[in-house]
Amino acid sequence: MNETRKIAAILVSDVVGYSRLAGADEDRILARLRALRSDLIDPTIAVHNGRVVKRTGDGSLVEFRSVVDAVRCAIEVQNAMVERNAGLPAERRIEFRVGIHLGDVVEESDGDLMGDGVNIAARLEGICEPGSICLSEQAYWQVKARLDLAIDDRGAVHLKNITDPVHVYSLQVGARTPAPSAAQAEPVKREESLPRLALPDKPSIAVLPFQNMSGDAEQEYFADGMVEDIITGLSRIKWLFVIARNSSFVYKGKAVDIRQVGRELGVRYVLEGGVRKAGDRLRISAQLIEAETGAHLWADRYDGALEDVFDLQDQITDKVVGIVEPSL
Repeated sequence: MNETRKIAAILVSDVVGYSRLAGADEDRILARLRALRSDLIDPTIAVHNGRVVKRTGDGSLVEFRSVVDAVRCAIEVQNAMVERNAGLPAERRIEFRVGIHLGDVVEESDGDLMGDGVNIAARLEGICEPGSICLSEQAYWQVKARLDLAIDDRGAVHLKNITDPVHVYSLQVGARTPAPSAAQAEPVKREESLPRLALPDKPSIAVLPFQNMSGDAEQEYFADGMVEDIITGLSRIKWLFVIARNSSFVYKGKAVDIRQVGRELGVRYVLEGGVRKAGDRLRISAQLIEAETGAHLWADRYDGALEDVFDLQDQITDKVVGIVEPSL
């Protein structure tokens, strides 16, 4: 069998407590996993140029062109799972562990990947906390300048069946940044010194570019046009302060911390989401977030025909208005 060696960013994930979940209601958990893969996981992997190498029950092995793509994909999925698990009892939540490593792998002729690069990513996933992402030192150095998340330096860790210890970093996705240690004090101080715009005296919101979840580059214009229409609809409300499109679109294609967006634009709320188009069918997901805390105030999904796009935009606009100003 022919094989090729290469350097690749490897992501390995699995479901926390899958056996327990399946034991309680196997049909339901399988249906939920299938829905997550079709609606969230596979489209997000495609957007970030990933390739699903194989799936083993509740686990997945995915190859990415870069560590940046792998981490951005993992962050989006983990953040989305925080929203989807909101309000569910602990025994029914689906939570993922994710391990990411940059290393040497062997690609078989059938596309399967093997080698230490895969093994280390799998061991990182095994020691990860539910809902978190564990990076090897090799992966962490590729993305550390691009992260605005709470990072736990776990030091050198002896992983099962791996000869040398691996320096591990854990990303606390969806969690508030903990109080800084003495070693972290200076970076936090630099962040606080960034310009922070004062909040206006009325409800304020920024609408970030919606993500194109279809994997088709031509749909970028469609997604951007939809966001522009939502901004226009919100701008018609005189008591609402809406950030202009040119200001909010500077974040297009970037993995940003919503709290940072709130500080830089001087807004209390941020609306973000994604658009997926297949044929003449359309799916829009949207989340309203309180910028100061990063807390999700509302999230929903809208399905309809392409001809219904204006009605879907109006529904999102009306829902946002109802959350921002319940008295109306």
